[in-house]
Amino acid sequence: MIEYGRRTRRLPAPPQVVWADLADPKREGVRAWLDLLPDEVEPDVLEPDPPTHLTWSSLWPSRPDDKVVLELVDRGGETALTFVLLSAGDSPDDSKAGHIRKRMNQLLFADLRYTYGQ
Repeated sequence: MIEYGRRTRRLPAPPQVVWADLADPKREGVRAWLDLLPDEVEPDVLEPDPPTHLTWSSLWPSRPDDKVVLELVDRGGETALTFVLLSAGDSPDDSKAGHIRKRMNQLLFADLRYTYGQ
């Protein structure tokens, strides 16, 4: 697997809450957060290991062999969330890789974060 993106940021919720939201991102209710673009699909959870790790399938049908590894670390009641973008084949070109990294940042560190009130 080739890594083509990685980022860590803190979320103001404990790991078990963040993990549940990542494991079921389209859950209905007050904190629904996964708002996909037309070229994206809901990911499948491939490797669950609550509350510290899970792996998503690709959100991009044009990159079906990619995976998104999500690592969660407790930081005193908050969560340090890291996403790692992996490709089983060739890395995407710079433009596509930049788009995917930007979307992951938006989805996790803006859209999901705002559901926690910050």
